[in-house]
Amino acid sequence: MKKKDTPVRSVERRDKVKAAAKRRKMWGTIKIAIATVVAAGFAVLFLMPIVLTITNSFMSSSEISANYGSVFATSSSGGKVYISEKVNLKFIPDIVSFSQYVTVLFKSPEYLLKFWNSVILVGPIVTFQLLVASLASYGFARYSGKLRQIIFFAYVILMLMPYQVTLVPNYLVSDWLNILDSYWAIWLPGIFSPFAVFLLTKFMKRIPVSVIEAAQIDGAGEWQIYRRICMPLCKGALCSAAILVFIDYWNMVEQPLILLSDAETHPLSVFLSKINSGEVGLAFAVATIYMVPSLLVFLYGEEYLVDGITYQGGIKG
Repeated sequence: MKKKDTPVRSVERRDKVKAAAKRRKMWGTIKIAIATVVAAGFAVLFLMPIVLTITNSFMSSSEISANYGSVFATSSSGGKVYISEKVNLKFIPDIVSFSQYVTVLFKSPEYLLKFWNSVILVGPIVTFQLLVASLASYGFARYSGKLRQIIFFAYVILMLMPYQVTLVPNYLVSDWLNILDSYWAIWLPGIFSPFAVFLLTKFMKRIPVSVIEAAQIDGAGEWQIYRRICMPLCKGALCSAAILVFIDYWNMVEQPLILLSDAETHPLSVFLSKINSGEVGLAFAVATIYMVPSLLVFLYGEEYLVDGITYQGGIKG
């Protein structure tokens, strides 16, 4: 027969269980602390270039030349020279100066012109790509068949291809349509890009069929289902796609360089790479201004971005 535990043994066993639970809790806390430190380290590394750009934009030209002049120095023949001294990486300026911003915003209108070129190029692409993608995604999500599968598979293949692969066909088609060297050469490929279609289609397919069937029983047509059911439920996915598409095209370089021969129509993303060594301070200021729209879009749509990624479809309470 099994002997009954004495009160002493019961206390010892309870103490052992408590000690084991305490050790597990302690190791769990240590693991969380280590993971937090590692994540914080990576966050600092990723944020360092942004912080450096913003703070250095408030330095005077003389201070920037003193700290980074050796990096951008050139020889008499125009080539780069060997850097024999250490670069003084500074995050806090000795004297806060707004001279770079005064030059960018008031004395050199070409920078603002390039900025508005970026807005003109990216704004229609984001707006109409979401419109086209939402309509196409609704069709892909609502209907099935071999033709639908073939077309959607073609969308996926096009999305997986890097832009450099489709650059020559885009150039030839733009030349054939006689829209080369115009904004339409950038707008049309961007508006009909397959990325948003793929993202929204996968999201719309998660909407329960019972919701759509209930709307049909109530007499709703396809347009009402699209506008009053699918679009409200896909608000997070639309915002996610808008953020990703905006950031992608806001930083585009290859398309304007190939499809727009007139430098006056180039966006600021292209013009930033052409700032010469004597305008390093201006480059910091222009880069800071150029980051503002992306940061505002991300901060405003962060909640929708997370919602679009985590939401699995259905009616939320």
